[in-house]
Amino acid sequence: MASASCISLRVVLVALAATAASAQLSSTFYDTSCPKALATIKSGVAAAVSSDRRMGASLLRLHFHDCFVNGCDASVLLSGNEQNAAPNAGSLRGFSVIDNIKTQVEAVCKQTVSCADILAVAARDSVVALGGPSWTVPLGRRDSTSATGNTGDLPAPTSSLAQLQAAFSKKNLDTTDMVALSGAHTIGQAQCKNFRSRIYGGDTNINAAFATSLQANCPQATGGSGDSSLAPLDTKTPNAFDNSYYNNLLSQKGLLHSDQVLFNNGTTDNTVRNFASSASAFTGAFTTAMIKMGNISPLTGTQGQIRLSCSKVNS
Repeated sequence: MASASCISLRVVLVALAATAASAQLSSTFYDTSCPKALATIKSGVAAAVSSDRRMGASLLRLHFHDCFVNGCDASVLLSGNEQNAAPNAGSLRGFSVIDNIKTQVEAVCKQTVSCADILAVAARDSVVALGGPSWTVPLGRRDSTSATGNTGDLPAPTSSLAQLQAAFSKKNLDTTDMVALSGAHTIGQAQCKNFRSRIYGGDTNINAAFATSLQANCPQATGGSGDSSLAPLDTKTPNAFDNSYYNNLLSQKGLLHSDQVLFNNGTTDNTVRNFASSASAFTGAFTTAMIKMGNISPLTGTQGQIRLSCSKVNS
């Protein structure tokens, strides 16, 4: 007869196996339940990026900001809370694009496809729409029923290399993942308030002519409309997903402090050099990191819900 300790160990192992299975996402999740889901999302993203090239970066950023706060559960899409937190307020955009795509998906499959999955697929389709690599998105996430205002896990534009490594490590993303995901800054723009100190003497590791060129649209005085003035994160090809972001770092032309610390006589210098010289090395690492990021603490199985509207929980 089995001892009580053996039986209890067996129960624990079975419970752990069940937990692992419930967290397992699958690329074929909607093949039967909503076969038109992926095509519907893709066409919605293509239309949005076609009318606003910057939207590709915005949708990619939404997915990142979602996953780094309580996991990839579409909590960032809920009105209020996370949206109003300091790193997101007046900065995140693309909510209406996701809402429109959700409406189109609901029209072909009622309450089947989660907002969290739409966000993950839209991020991939945005990268593809701007000339970047594709990857297979694991699916089966469900939506949270609440959102938190706690966005402390999001890395700040003023982060040091050690702070970036710690923030990504907390999400089980290694240093190579971190450098690769930072390459998302090959598209998109940043607000003056996030790089002002860098271009007005706060950093010494910046190309002088580059700093001067940015000062024209980013006044030194804080407050007012100048705070939200925009500059491309990649001045060479701001609307093309490529590896020029890393070449910019080699020339000390990283827009944010948190960009340039990746190439600043530190442990990530060689990774930056590798990605700068090899587009395939970058895209390979980026797609791997995106899949890993998309698997941060998803709600699966009977957890959460499938929201009818991405901006609010079901009544």
